[in-house]
Amino acid sequence: MSNVFIAFQANEEARPIVEAILADNPGAQVDHSPALIKIDVPQRLTIRRQTIEQITGQPFDLQQLHVNLVTLSGHIDEDDDQFTLSWKH
Repeated sequence: MSNVFIAFQANEEARPIVEAILADNPGAQVDHSPALIKIDVPQRLTIRRQTIEQITGQPFDLQQLHVNLVTLSGHIDEDDDQFTLSWKH
């Protein structure tokens, strides 16, 4: 089983995105560095717009996550409601 990962700048704008990932992806492992937050998940990671909106209490455009995105691994599948990384066979 291969992990996918995503990493964001460690700042307040990324905080609700990270919280949403942890809420929606059981088994997610977080590694905090001074300027970076990296999240590893076995095989599939999904970021849901609705979860971020519940955390922030405000509308959220998933394209906003790219502002603080540093790197990622996996195949990307995204639409207006979710952003998913996975390893397709």
